[in-house]
Amino acid sequence: MSFTPKIRLFSCHYTSQQSCAQGGKELQRLDFPENIEFTRLPCTGKLQEAALLKAFEEGADGVYVVGCPTDACHNVKGSQRAAKRVENVRQALLELDVEPDRIRMYHLPRGLHPEFIDAAKEMTSRIEEMGPSPF
Repeated sequence: MSFTPKIRLFSCHYTSQQSCAQGGKELQRLDFPENIEFTRLPCTGKLQEAALLKAFEEGADGVYVVGCPTDACHNVKGSQRAAKRVENVRQALLELDVEPDRIRMYHLPRGLHPEFIDAAKEMTSRIEEMGPSPF
């Protein structure tokens, strides 16, 4: 059975700004997975647990957040706040007997780097192995 996971990405504007240039054509050229729905935020520190859980409620099989490096956040501690919120959702999934690895936080440098593409491919592979969301 072939399964293409639906994955939701929440990304910091600063981390993803070059990735979105030219309408995302550069991402396509670099083989960014098409199964990922991309949401840019002014700062991942503004992202609430409710939005992460809502992504699952709306059918996402996996969710990940890309923010600035913890020691180089454009908004000082935004990515640290986001990491805590991702961890809270991981704990909630665990309590629901759902794989906590369905959600992940990545701290990546600004701009379009191979790590941005690698994170997308890693999440796709991870969720393919887990299968569809139980929600």
